[in-house]
Amino acid sequence: MGRYLAIFLTFARACLVRDMTFRANFILECLTSLGWMSMNLAFYLLVFTYTSEIGKGTGWSKEPFFAFVATGLIINSVVQAFFMPSAEELTEMVRTGGLDAVLVQPLDAQFLLSMHRVDFSSLANGAVGVGLLAWALGRMDHAPPPIAWLLYPLLVLCGVAILYGLVIMLAAATILMGRNQSLYDFWFYLTNFSRYPAEIYAGPWGGPLRMICTFVIPILLVVNVPARVIAQPFTGESWIGVVAAVVAAIASLVVSRIVFQRALSRYRSASS
Repeated sequence: MGRYLAIFLTFARACLVRDMTFRANFILECLTSLGWMSMNLAFYLLVFTYTSEIGKGTGWSKEPFFAFVATGLIINSVVQAFFMPSAEELTEMVRTGGLDAVLVQPLDAQFLLSMHRVDFSSLANGAVGVGLLAWALGRMDHAPPPIAWLLYPLLVLCGVAILYGLVIMLAAATILMGRNQSLYDFWFYLTNFSRYPAEIYAGPWGGPLRMICTFVIPILLVVNVPARVIAQPFTGESWIGVVAAVVAAIASLVVSRIVFQRALSRYRSASS
């Protein structure tokens, strides 16, 4: 683990040097990301000028909901900073045969293919998410209990693990198909479901969708569980969500590892 950590830090340092070489581009990327996020926050503020709660009896009033949004910003910024840039390069590596050079390295291929690039500009949203979370929690009527503060970082990591597993499985599809840019677009469409409280998925269409996005592709557990733990009163039912998120995170990592290894076993070099 120490060796892999040192290698990752070397990757991160090299990426930071590259970003600082082109500071204007780095600042522009940060501003673009922050601008997109600001428009979303403005939209949510507009919604709360017409209602005091999203969904009757759901508990997602203004401050808890912004804690929910902040949690989503933190989780997605980590994934988009540390995993997505590397995975997005995989299509070109498979097409040109660059994957061959990775497979002969004395390191785990999944580690190299998913963590050799870091996009530091994506962390800007995460920093704003931390500030937004502090603002929302400071304005709520109740303070989170100590157990919520202990569980929240763990559940955020579980959310990151679930999304990482999804990224790895899409990377496996790249190896099998040679090109799957549309599937990476699908990743962004799918993660949109995690941006809203699970309670809004109700009715004849929302109910089945909620079941699929909870038990088949556990995307609704990514943000909902940690946000509910930190922003709403902690009850016995909260433990069900905690256990579900931990199990889903472990299952996502295990399944994605199996899928990725099987995809590598079917890889044929572009130069062969």
